[in-house]
Amino acid sequence: MKLAINLGLSLVMLALSLWLVWPNETAKDALAAAFERLTVGDLAPTIVVYFAIVALVHFCRAYRWNYLLAPIGVRLGFGRLMAVSSVGFMAILVLPARLGEFVRPALIRRKGHVSASAALGTVAVERIIDGLVVSVIVFGTFIALHGATSPGWMMPTAYVSSGVFAVCLVGLFFALTWPEWTVRTFLAVTLLRRLAPGFARKLEEKLHQLIRGFAVLKDVRNLVPFLLWTIVYWFANGLSCWMLARGMGLDMSLTGAFAMMGLVAVGITLPNSPGMIGQYQWLTALGVSLELGAGAITKDSPMFGDVLAYAIVLHGLQVIWYVGAGLAAVATPHVSFSELWAARKLDPEPVAGDASVS
Repeated sequence: MKLAINLGLSLVMLALSLWLVWPNETAKDALAAAFERLTVGDLAPTIVVYFAIVALVHFCRAYRWNYLLAPIGVRLGFGRLMAVSSVGFMAILVLPARLGEFVRPALIRRKGHVSASAALGTVAVERIIDGLVVSVIVFGTFIALHGATSPGWMMPTAYVSSGVFAVCLVGLFFALTWPEWTVRTFLAVTLLRRLAPGFARKLEEKLHQLIRGFAVLKDVRNLVPFLLWTIVYWFANGLSCWMLARGMGLDMSLTGAFAMMGLVAVGITLPNSPGMIGQYQWLTALGVSLELGAGAITKDSPMFGDVLAYAIVLHGLQVIWYVGAGLAAVATPHVSFSELWAARKLDPEPVAGDASVS
């Protein structure tokens, strides 16, 4: 039932995003003109630099996960870490409704050593810390760009995103400090013990396993390097967006690029459309408008064609990179098709030979 709801929300997001971003006749002409101005020779150096920065983004995003896994007794070898992460990143991009978030935990579960629920706890910490970093970026860049002509939703978005992730961080603190009380309170508030006692007992066990994955927050030795890699990751991410924008002729500052990236990052925390199609383009255009003005999202504006072309190319390059890296990872000995098939469930029997978790 929950899966059906998530898929339904994902399809609604797809339809809404495509409706918002779909060009009218004027915008189609502007979009065609924007692509005609782009030549492979002119854009190739920018794309090479862009992919070089994205390679750094990919490395930081994957490598930092080991620091979250270490406190629960898991250490992945470099090849295994990169392969599992690459497949997981591909799944996050391609699958709807954020279902891809479950792939990495499912791939490293090991019976008697680490459950997928505990590994999922590390991903929850990763998402919340990413959210806090993005909230800081959004708050700082939105203040820097805010002016008399800024849209009314600009600063409330910054406040709400910061508040949501701050509340999540408080929730992590309670879960780590008083795990029994937190789980008991959650089950009481949701009335699950009365409505579905059997399910509540199973959920209680899963929640305790999940909380085990929060252990890095008590482990300064692993938390600090994770935070440092996270900062590098997000800085490189924003830099790549700015480099591509400049290469495509968009007069966007580094601050504007980080504001756009932050808005996209906040927006895709919602149930995403399959492949983030439409959603990514609309959020990108909306983010660009924070600095370049309403013309970036006004379909009768000549600027809309240039901005939409940038959003399409940015999304397309992301798809090429992450799908390519994910498929390449599947071709290595570190991730097998049998593991991917078993990963459709969080806690099935472990795949034979899964001895690379150590």
